[in-house]
Amino acid sequence: MTLLSLAISFLVLLSIISEVVGAPQGDTSSAGQFIPLTRRAQPSRNVSEWAEYAKNLRDATIAKYSSQRGQKRGTGENLMVNQGLDASFYGTLAVGTPPYPFDVVLDTGSSDMWVASSTCQSMCAGTGNFDSAKSSTFKNMNKGFSVTYGKGYAAGTLGQDVVQMAGFTISDQVFAVVTTTATNFLQNPITGIFGLAWQSLATSGAMPFWQALASNGQWSQPLMAFQLTRFLNDSQAGELEPGGSFTMGYANESLYTGTIDYRGLPNGQASYWLQQVTSITVQGKSISLPSGSASYAAIDTGTTLVAGPAAGIAAIYAQIPGSQPGTGSWEGFYSYPCNTAVAVEISFGGPDWSISPSDFAFTSTGPTSKECYGAFYAMPTSGGTPSWIIGDTFLKNVYSVFRYNPPSVGFAALSEIALAMNGKAGGIPSATFGANSAKFTLEPSAAPPTRTSSAVAFVISAFFATLVSFV
Repeated sequence: MTLLSLAISFLVLLSIISEVVGAPQGDTSSAGQFIPLTRRAQPSRNVSEWAEYAKNLRDATIAKYSSQRGQKRGTGENLMVNQGLDASFYGTLAVGTPPYPFDVVLDTGSSDMWVASSTCQSMCAGTGNFDSAKSSTFKNMNKGFSVTYGKGYAAGTLGQDVVQMAGFTISDQVFAVVTTTATNFLQNPITGIFGLAWQSLATSGAMPFWQALASNGQWSQPLMAFQLTRFLNDSQAGELEPGGSFTMGYANESLYTGTIDYRGLPNGQASYWLQQVTSITVQGKSISLPSGSASYAAIDTGTTLVAGPAAGIAAIYAQIPGSQPGTGSWEGFYSYPCNTAVAVEISFGGPDWSISPSDFAFTSTGPTSKECYGAFYAMPTSGGTPSWIIGDTFLKNVYSVFRYNPPSVGFAALSEIALAMNGKAGGIPSATFGANSAKFTLEPSAAPPTRTSSAVAFVISAFFATLVSFV
């Protein structure tokens, strides 16, 4: 072999590996990747289907929160998909050896990770469900798992395997392999849920992926952040649209302006991502709010709308002329004249954050109706359940940051770059879970975590092996 042929071989190897570990789409930090979010457009619905959909959303939130009780370094980003005209936002992770990608809802309102099993069949309508037999690193823990959400349940068994997301890898992440769910619980292509709240809420008892990374010093900064897009009431939206960005280990400065206003979790409670609602104004008028825990709110990317106590919701709509309480499937909701631009601002002890009137208008009451249903609805509260659930109706209007240490939630104003993504159709982002992985094991005896790139290591090793053979 000549030196010329050796050099050519090395260049070929480099070109191959550039495809394997190439930079993901979108802006990234120098230290890692991001997670694209994707949004799936909402299907066309008639009046009765909208009513059923609204009832399911409300029931889902009620059940989700009544079933849960206060129970080295890098960065990464995952571009998301937005499902159902802002109904939910999902990203992609990979499980097993060899790794297989799965679309999962990114949910700061729960803490368990699960994916549908290949044995779940028609009940789990995701794409390409997980087959543990095809992963050489899967370990069955022989322990049952069951969790209840509003619109259904999921049950199966716990296991351990390699899990990758946004360039980070945990070699023995505990998660559930779900073998049964409620009918229509998963909407294609969703294959599971990725809990992003604290370990104390996990039904499985397992430490969530994000918390394991943060507590083991894997992130450049101890935080994760979301920017969500808006396509609500966009008649031109496709079945799937870009949904925004989820970052781990840093906040993407191109997506927000000014400073991030952080507020600590009340009393340091690391369960839900709690904040105290200190003021709400509607059409410029303040509504009365109780003090302390009676005004605690869970900041929840996995909830579509905003839920609150009956008295607080009634006070909001009392400021909107012509509003009326809903009945039947619309119980808990209120209607109001569609030509009223409703201006709502919420504060958590700092700045007042505005909600776009476009987000407040959930849907019209009928095809030719001039009445709309609002995105704020009432739900019953009980001990251990936050009074308010602040979902995507609010979160689409801010850059939201969830900080591990000190435990806190921060908000910032969206940048022009972020705002320009609203309603902007585009291709669905590709999965970003592989390159430049920060790899470690959760076992106590593990060696200190290091950032590696196995593909690059392979190229360099191959080059020197060839060089040795040449010499």
